[in-house]
Amino acid sequence: METQKIQHKNGKINIILRDRKSGTQEQQSVSTNDHFSVIDEAFAPFIGLHRMKQAMREVYATIMVNEKRRALGMTGSKQVLHMLFKGNPGTGKTTVARCLAKLYHQCNLLSKGHFIEAERADLVGEYIGQTAQKTRALIQKALGGILFIDEAYSLARGGNKDFGKEAVDTLVKHMEDHQHDFVLILAGYPLEMDRFLALNPGLKSRFPFILEFENYNTTQLMEMARQMAAKKEYQLTTDAEWKLKYLLNEKLAEEDWNFSNGRYIRNIMEQAIRQHAFRLMQSGSFTADDLFYLRAPDIQPYDVT
Repeated sequence: METQKIQHKNGKINIILRDRKSGTQEQQSVSTNDHFSVIDEAFAPFIGLHRMKQAMREVYATIMVNEKRRALGMTGSKQVLHMLFKGNPGTGKTTVARCLAKLYHQCNLLSKGHFIEAERADLVGEYIGQTAQKTRALIQKALGGILFIDEAYSLARGGNKDFGKEAVDTLVKHMEDHQHDFVLILAGYPLEMDRFLALNPGLKSRFPFILEFENYNTTQLMEMARQMAAKKEYQLTTDAEWKLKYLLNEKLAEEDWNFSNGRYIRNIMEQAIRQHAFRLMQSGSFTADDLFYLRAPDIQPYDVT
């Protein structure tokens, strides 16, 4: 059978196939209304990250369409999935990378789906020849999964005389050699990652996905707080929510470039749970409501100093 004609109509792709020997034709239809439940389920715990979720829907759509194309004897193609994440602390870069390892394995894009997190010291050696050896060994260990390098801009530390450049060159080579069963994700702060890419002009083109992890706004941080509380079987009272929202608005108004986003909320909530326990011990009241509700006095500014 060979493809003779492809028609798009009413949300379907109609493919006319022709038998070379008999000359007979048959029509097969492929629905274009694919659902993205696999993606939506994988990213359900994450707040925001709209660009990331859309990118993953596009990846998943490509997988499904390729399967349907191959089923009809058409050519399918594999995707290169190397990524670069740019974002401030606590914006979910590492957590998303771990999620992707499981998701890609589930979608048969990676043979193992394991996750390896590395830093500069894991790749860069102290003498000539050691860096390439260490980097190759780490890549071999990561084959079939994801190698995640946080603060990747540290590899450019020291300029051309530094062994970090050798690590980058080795990574680039293996990104091409193993592009269909190995995913490299580099991550770091936005400004530093832009400078890192500028130092190696050929590097940027190796990443089909360059994704920004934006700072969370007050509404998103409040939703995180509710989720964290619920996970530990607590609930914020209305007064506690108003106080937390006020504190967050004040914090965001400072426009701190190093604001830790989700980590800040986690620290606030863990501190609130400790304050709650201390308050109950002082009051001596342990009713179900006392044990369940986090109240306004439990919500305090988190001081990192």
